[in-house]
Amino acid sequence: MRAHVWIFALALSLAMAAGARDGLNAWVDRTPMPPLLSATGVEVLDRNGATLRVYTVADGRWRLAPGAVDPGFLDMLVAYEDRRFYSHSGVDLRAMARAVVQALRHGGIVSGGSTLTMQVARLMEDGSTGQWAGKLRQIRLALALERQLTKRQILDLYLTRAPYGGNIEGIRAATRAWFGKEPARLTPAQSALLVALPQSPETRRPDRHREAARRARDRVLDRMARQGVLDDDTAQAARLEPVPHSRRPFPALAPHLADRAVADDPAALRHDLTIDAALQSKLEVLAARAVRTLPGAVSVAIVLADHRSGDILASVGSAGFQPGARQGFVDMTNALRSPGSALKPLIYGMAFDRGLAHPQTLINDAPARFGGYAPQNFDGHFRGEITVTDALRESLNIPVVRLMDEIGPAHLMDAMRRAGVRPELPGDQAGLAVALGGVGVTLTDMVQLYAALARGGDAIPLRWRQGAPLASTRILSPAAAWQVGDILAGLAPPQGAPHRALAYKTGTSYGHRDAWALGWDGAHVAGVWIGRPDGTPVPGAFGGDLAAPILFEAFQRLKSRPEPLPPPPPETLIVSTAELPQPLQRFTGRGAVFAPDPGAPEVTFPPDGARMSAADPGLTVKVRGGKPPYTFMANGLPLLTNVQAQQASLDNLGTGFSQIAVIDALGRSARVTVRLD
Repeated sequence: MRAHVWIFALALSLAMAAGARDGLNAWVDRTPMPPLLSATGVEVLDRNGATLRVYTVADGRWRLAPGAVDPGFLDMLVAYEDRRFYSHSGVDLRAMARAVVQALRHGGIVSGGSTLTMQVARLMEDGSTGQWAGKLRQIRLALALERQLTKRQILDLYLTRAPYGGNIEGIRAATRAWFGKEPARLTPAQSALLVALPQSPETRRPDRHREAARRARDRVLDRMARQGVLDDDTAQAARLEPVPHSRRPFPALAPHLADRAVADDPAALRHDLTIDAALQSKLEVLAARAVRTLPGAVSVAIVLADHRSGDILASVGSAGFQPGARQGFVDMTNALRSPGSALKPLIYGMAFDRGLAHPQTLINDAPARFGGYAPQNFDGHFRGEITVTDALRESLNIPVVRLMDEIGPAHLMDAMRRAGVRPELPGDQAGLAVALGGVGVTLTDMVQLYAALARGGDAIPLRWRQGAPLASTRILSPAAAWQVGDILAGLAPPQGAPHRALAYKTGTSYGHRDAWALGWDGAHVAGVWIGRPDGTPVPGAFGGDLAAPILFEAFQRLKSRPEPLPPPPPETLIVSTAELPQPLQRFTGRGAVFAPDPGAPEVTFPPDGARMSAADPGLTVKVRGGKPPYTFMANGLPLLTNVQAQQASLDNLGTGFSQIAVIDALGRSARVTVRLD
C-alpha cells in the first residue's frame, strides 16, 4: 500500500512539474515581442571605407550598427556581466539566487542577477531594473529572446543599444565619441571603461565625472585580473592609461554631398562615395582659411576629380557648413553661375577642329560689331593682330567672339551637353554672349568639361557614388584638346607655383560676381569658385588673383608634385605662323569673301577704336600693303603726302575722336578711328 502511495505521489509530482513546464513554455511563447531591429544612423563612407559623415536616429541619439568589435572587449564584457552567457537559456538561476540571498542578508541589492539577455530585454522595452514586476517582465522577454535568436544576435542587440552616456548608444558610437576610433581594436583600458559605462552611464560619463569613470574602469580591470582574463602586468599598465576627458565630434566631412546622397536614396543606411576623406579634410581646411582674407558673405567652393576614372575625390560646397553671412549651408558646387572666360578654351578647341584657326594663326583684336552686339575687352584696350595663342592666354574677348560667330553658339551648347554639362540659357536662346559667360553652369559641370579637355577631348561623366565605369563621348579631337592644354600650360602661374605644372584658365563673370580657376595635370582636374552665394558683386574680385592660388594649393594638398602633362598626339601640327597653310595664317572669318582688295593698304597701328595719349609728341601710324606713295589724312584733311615709308607721325591732332585715313598711289584706302585723351 505504501509503495502505491509513493508511486502516486511521484506521478503527481511529475505531472505537476510537466504542467508547470508546459505552462511556463506557453507563458513564454505568448510573450509580446518588441521590434527586434534597432534603428541605426545612416553612414556615408569614402572610397576606402573611412567615415565621412554619420547621422543620428530619429530621436537624436548616436546609434550605429556594431560592425567588427575587438574580441578582447567581448571576452571582458561576458566575463564581467554574464559569465554563463553562452550556456544559460536567458536566466542565470545561480546568479539570481545569489542576488536574492545577498539582498535579504544586507537589506538591499548588493549584486545584480541580470544576464546580458535580460539587459537586452530591458533596453528593448526601456523598462526599470529595481522593481520585481519589471524584473519579471525582463525574465519573460529574455526567455523568449533566447528561443528566437542566436547568442550572437542577442550580443549584437546589446552592442547596438547599450547606453554609454548622454545620447550615445551602442559600442561603435561609444568608441567614436570617447576614443575617436572604430571598436575593432581597443586597448584593455578602453575595453574596461566601455564595460563599466552602461552600468551607470550618466554618473560615470568621462566628460562630466572623470574620476568616477576611472574608478569604475579600474574595478573592471581588477576583476579581470582576478578571473584571469588579463594578466597582472597588463591590468596594471591599463590603470595608468588616462581616461578621456571630453567627447570627440562625429565625422562631418563633405556635408553637402552627404546630404545629397541621403536625399537621393533615403532608405539606404550606407552610402559609398568616391570621395577621399583625407583629401576632403585638407581642402575643407583650405577653403575655410581662404575666406579669412575675403570680404564678408564671400564663400569658396572646390571640386577635385581624377579625370582618368571620373571619380570626384573632393567636393567642398562652401567655406564652412554653418549658417551666417557666408550661407555655408548652400552647396556652391551645384549652383548655377556665370563662368566668365572659363568657356573660352572649349571654343578655341572647336575652332582648331574645324580648321578655322591654329594656335599660331593671326587674329585681329580690334573693335568689332556683330549685328547689335559690340563686345569689349575686359581692360578696354585692343592689341591689334596677335596669335590665337596670345589671344587665349590674355583671355581677350573680341577674338573669341569672332571665332564664336564663325562656329555658332548652338554648336557650343551642343558640345557642352555632349560633355555632360547642363547649361542654362537666359530665354533659352544662345547668342554670341555665351562665349563670354552668358550662360548658367555649375562648378561641378565646369570641372567635368575641363576633365574632357584633360582626357584629350574624350568626355566622361564625373561621379561621386562608387559604381561601374561610365561611357565616354568625344567632343574634341586629341590634337585640338592637346593644343588648348599646351596654350594654357604656358600661362604664368601664381607667385611661387611651378611653371607648366598645370594647364589652367581663370574667369571673372560680369560685375565681378564670380571668380573662377580651373585646371588639370596628367591625372587630376580641379575647379575653384569664389563669390557670394546670393549673386551680389564682389568688387575687385578676379579669378587670376583670388581663385588661381587656391587651385594650385589644392593640387599641392593632393600630391607633392603634379603628374606631367601628356605629349602631343602624332597628328598635331606644330609650326610657326609662316609655315602654316595660307588659309590658316590669318583668321578672316565668314566676311572674307566680301573683304576689300587684298592688295589695298591696311592700318596695322593704331587699331580701330584705340584710346591713345594726347601727350605724346605725335601719333604714329603704321601701314601694311598698298602701293606707295601714301597720303595720310586726319578728319578729312591731308596732313602728309607723297610718303614712301609705311610709317608716319601725325602731329597736332588734339583731344577727342579722330578718323585717320591712308590712301595709296592707286587710290585704295584704309581708315581707323582713335580717341586721344
